[in-house]
Amino acid sequence: MEVWPGHPFPLGASFDGVGTNFAVFSEVAEGVDLCIVDNDVEHTIALAEPTALIWHAYLPGVEPGTQYGFRVHGPWEPSRGLRCNPSKLLLDPYAKAVEGTVRWDPAVFPYQPDEPEKRNDADSGPFVPRAVVTNPWFDWHNDRGPNRPLHETILYEAHVRGLTMRHPDVPPEQRGTFAGVAHPVIVEHLTRLGVTAIELQPVHQFIDAHFLVERGLRNYWGYDSIGYLAPHNAYASSNQRGQQVSEFKQMVRTLHEAGLEVILDVVYNHTAEGNHLGPMLSLKGFDNTAYYRLDPGDPSRYVDYTGTGNSLNARNPHVLQLIMDSLRYWVLEMHVDGFRFDLAATLARELHDVDRLSAFFDLIQQDPVISQVKLIAEPWDVGEGGYQVGNFPPLWSEWNGRYRDAVRDYWRGRREAVGEFASRLTGSSDLYATNGRRPFASINFVTAHDGFTLRDLVSYNDKHNEANGEGNADGESNNRSWNCGTEGPSGDPEIQALRERQQRNLVTTLFLSQGVPMLLSGDEIGRTQGGNNNAYCQDNETSWLDWQRADDQLCDFVADLGRFRAEHPVFRRRRFFEGARVLDSATDDIEWFRPDGRPMAAEDWGEDAALTIGMYLNGDAIPSPDERGQRVGDDSFFVIFNSHWRSVDFAVPGRPHGSRWRLILDTRRSRMGRAKRRYEGGSRARVTARSIVMLQRERA
Repeated sequence: MEVWPGHPFPLGASFDGVGTNFAVFSEVAEGVDLCIVDNDVEHTIALAEPTALIWHAYLPGVEPGTQYGFRVHGPWEPSRGLRCNPSKLLLDPYAKAVEGTVRWDPAVFPYQPDEPEKRNDADSGPFVPRAVVTNPWFDWHNDRGPNRPLHETILYEAHVRGLTMRHPDVPPEQRGTFAGVAHPVIVEHLTRLGVTAIELQPVHQFIDAHFLVERGLRNYWGYDSIGYLAPHNAYASSNQRGQQVSEFKQMVRTLHEAGLEVILDVVYNHTAEGNHLGPMLSLKGFDNTAYYRLDPGDPSRYVDYTGTGNSLNARNPHVLQLIMDSLRYWVLEMHVDGFRFDLAATLARELHDVDRLSAFFDLIQQDPVISQVKLIAEPWDVGEGGYQVGNFPPLWSEWNGRYRDAVRDYWRGRREAVGEFASRLTGSSDLYATNGRRPFASINFVTAHDGFTLRDLVSYNDKHNEANGEGNADGESNNRSWNCGTEGPSGDPEIQALRERQQRNLVTTLFLSQGVPMLLSGDEIGRTQGGNNNAYCQDNETSWLDWQRADDQLCDFVADLGRFRAEHPVFRRRRFFEGARVLDSATDDIEWFRPDGRPMAAEDWGEDAALTIGMYLNGDAIPSPDERGQRVGDDSFFVIFNSHWRSVDFAVPGRPHGSRWRLILDTRRSRMGRAKRRYEGGSRARVTARSIVMLQRERA
């Protein structure tokens, strides 16, 4: 096989139409072998000319579909963090496609089973996945992302596999794949809901952990990446020899044509290689001391801020380069529209404390590509001081965990939650307004993949994770649910009606809140996981959406809300409320009322606050013009929230707020806008226990 010196950049395998350039980083290596695999036979090429710590070569005639890996020669000194082992076939950190998966033979571990400090020289080649050379060309048909402003965005968190595995109208061969996500029936469902962006749980190449395989389970969620540039091969309906790349691109192009953006949930905080007892699959074998955070007191051990065994060393320039190159690849080559960063606080850690001015954030801020896409942080990790809601830089939006907790607390009837509920409902200015951020810095959610579904949240007081094989000890214990009656399914029509109303209350609150609403896939059709609030390993009917048992009434209600939010900018303001009169309006931009019709005073927001509050939104007081230079105006609304266990007669505002009001939403009902009732200012509206009523001011 002919070999040329090649070039140190770009890293990974790059096909140019004639041959392929290979380049990998390692500072500790004494030698690196490129292994071309053909019908399970390896052809080894020594990379003899390292440049600036990059080992490289060019092979004429090597085309897309070629499988390859690397073997690294160097020191084995675990006490110093050095773990080179040439008997292990390593996956290219820059692999753009992967063939196969891990078969859990002892050979995939770099140490002897009974002696962790002694090197295991068994060949791992037959048992590990291989990188694949890919074809970089694809006909995008002049594709352009919708580039929708964040304040107009509605997110839909979904799982590639779970979304379509049980959909009867998706062809069997496309179920659970990228092609399935792009199927017309799924696209139509998303657009009918008013969704503007689908946020996909991890699609980077990942593996099934050894302990899960031993239990007969799988890594369903995918938060165990091993390839940051490769779309997960099991999500391809086509062959895995690189076709998964074109299938992913086809999915993005189709979703863009429908006006939908694609956000990726990315896991740059750790990898699937685990701690010192984990396998050697890629980074650990190339340069363990560069890629991972090691314990300064014992470099044979790993610093773990994620609860998964290791943490990527985001202080190292080559690790930062890998992260940034990966992000740019997904934007420039795969056309995605943004990212949600799992356990993002880990990436912000410089030494120990979370530092929002860390090198990672500096790179993002100045990058001309990544700084222009949607950036969403999960603003916590499991380390000390890791809960950082509200502390990320101005460029970022955040999953607002305080929103989730306050909304749940309010709807389970906690009086002390009323004040915070109002703050979260209006965009969480206490968290985001002090450093130039806007309401859309808050990604609002009531449920997410990690926890109960919406249906289970109102049906269970305790988790039921027995199927996970951990004695029901895993998952969040304080689920902030409430007692709606008998746990589990019930034939009592009153209990069932209450549960249905609570679902509508929660999703209505979500869609009427300032900020960016995020809907969990399946919540709109009443998906249940049987009380499992940690279904990370349930790649089965527990997690998959059951489309044939969909709650069509709830789905229609959510679609009504999505359409309503799109039509009324007063519920998706670009700026925070000022609590004062704006423009020529006779009233403030927002006002709060007690059931007796009097404005809320400071003493009304204490721990003994009433569980029934009214919110007036002035549609004439929206900042204008919008980012397109268009005049913005809207109707005014009065929304009454009642989480009390009793019905309340609430005074409807009169002049100057309005003289006549029309009922457009009552969560007692399964649809919006069906009621014909009108109210005069000063009259009283009956608000059922645990429900929401919304009135729209009629114009003269």
